[in-house]
Amino acid sequence: MGNEHMYGFGSGGVLMGLLIIVIIVVVAYFIFKRRGAFGSTSTAETPLEILKKRYAKGEISEEEYEKMKKNLLE
Repeated sequence: MGNEHMYGFGSGGVLMGLLIIVIIVVVAYFIFKRRGAFGSTSTAETPLEILKKRYAKGEISEEEYEKMKKNLLE
């Protein structure tokens, strides 16, 4: 008997085991990534950044921008 039979694994068993481990790691990665568990920085914009973008797009006037900005910074 060769060593591969001694532990109950043939070459196919080892490959299958590695495949299962890779699948588990990939699934765990995507689960944790979705939950933000890897310390990813938040991509949420602050209210001031949203206000600046609205002004830059022309959605609000300069007067509205200044008034809203003042309210946010109080």
